[in-house]
Amino acid sequence: MAGSIVDNLKRVLENILEVVIGNGRKEEEVKLIAVSKTKPMDLIKEAFEAGQVDFGENKVQELREKHPLLPEANWHMIGSLQRNKVKYIAPFIYLFFSVDSDRLLADLNKQ
Repeated sequence: MAGSIVDNLKRVLENILEVVIGNGRKEEEVKLIAVSKTKPMDLIKEAFEAGQVDFGENKVQELREKHPLLPEANWHMIGSLQRNKVKYIAPFIYLFFSVDSDRLLADLNKQ
């Protein structure tokens, strides 16, 4: 059964911590990226207020709409990225997860 964002986040982080420690790693070696694609901003803000800082999106348009509403979050591009859309999001993306060509990398470096 689905709980509140705060309860769900707490449970996920506890599960992650249990696995991390159980595998002899340090807590700071693992970071939760909450996939926020298609989620409304009120839920994303609730998660942010509960301590979740990193959010992943796979669509440039959603990133462009959500970033100004929560600029203090770390926004991650988790989907493929077309070169012609780099200029719209490169300045504020914390991490790109899929750079699949030298040309895309060059465009990212330009920005």
